[in-house]
Amino acid sequence: MSDNDNVLADGGSDKYMVPALERGLRLLQEFGRGNATLGAPELARRLQLPRATVFRMLNTLESMGFLQRAEGGNDYRLGLSVLRLGFEFLSSMDLTELGQPVIARLCEAIRFPCNIVVRDGRYIVYVAKVTPPTPLTSSVRVGTRLPAHATLLGRILLADLSLPELRALYPEEHLEGHSPNTPQTVLELFNLVQSDRERGHVAGAGFYESSISTIAAPVRDHSGRVVAALGVTLASAQIDAERQTELVPSVCAAADELSELLNYRPQSGAQVLSITSRRAGGGHA
Repeated sequence: MSDNDNVLADGGSDKYMVPALERGLRLLQEFGRGNATLGAPELARRLQLPRATVFRMLNTLESMGFLQRAEGGNDYRLGLSVLRLGFEFLSSMDLTELGQPVIARLCEAIRFPCNIVVRDGRYIVYVAKVTPPTPLTSSVRVGTRLPAHATLLGRILLADLSLPELRALYPEEHLEGHSPNTPQTVLELFNLVQSDRERGHVAGAGFYESSISTIAAPVRDHSGRVVAALGVTLASAQIDAERQTELVPSVCAAADELSELLNYRPQSGAQVLSITSRRAGGGHA
């Protein structure tokens, strides 16, 4: 085994780190929804670096298009090169490439926004979305991140985790609340997730936003792991419980179609259980 192989096997080594590159990436990570624009003094304070160093980093990143000057002159915001990298990453994923036509057909059939979401640690990330030409709009877009524990889509994506794994992911005693429906403890979250897993889908209103309902089902890959959630978003005021129940089979069928494209082949027993669960209905969060 070569030295490079040893480094990879050990998960990396500090001696192979490039300090300037690390600082530049850390600087970019400071920008986000809550910090759309930042100036050099604030970045120097956050990164605990000399202002002169930060000014050079900003100048380099601006010249490469990763940052651009905000209106007013002295502050910066993320540039188009960051956006380009993000979309190239998403478009390179088999999941989004295969899933986009699936949710496009589903959206055309049911006339509601359809999404594909993956999990990144404690967050869900929207990686594909199709919206019908209707008055209903959604604030989420590709790249939007939301807390996994506080969303129905997140509960789908946590389905494969055991209770010890969930506790490792959420070591705090009380989970952060985002609505009256947010589970308060890891055990409460685990019980909800297990019910969702047995049912084969989730369907509920007001779990994260009071005016929004969600129907979602798991997408699995060739190993059987849940790798994504395929969901439909709808306004609670525009749909009744009967119509919501009618939509569940369509969402589950689309998720199954995408799973099959990812080479998932359910065992016969699991398939029978899934079909039985869906006929039984239910699942309001």
